[in-house]
Amino acid sequence: MAKTERDKNTKNKAKHSKLMVQKKNKKKEQEQLRKEKLKAIIQKAKENKENS
Repeated sequence: MAKTERDKNTKNKAKHSKLMVQKKNKKKEQEQLRKEKLKAIIQKAKENKENS
């Protein structure tokens, strides 16, 4: 029998969407942080190479 009280799966879909957005944002932040760390390492290596 069909449910007549409320729309099917709307809470679960909304929760899933929210969690997926959080996951994507976390991944973007981690990638950005990694890029910044790599840039800092490269910059430091260049400075050391110039000073040597």
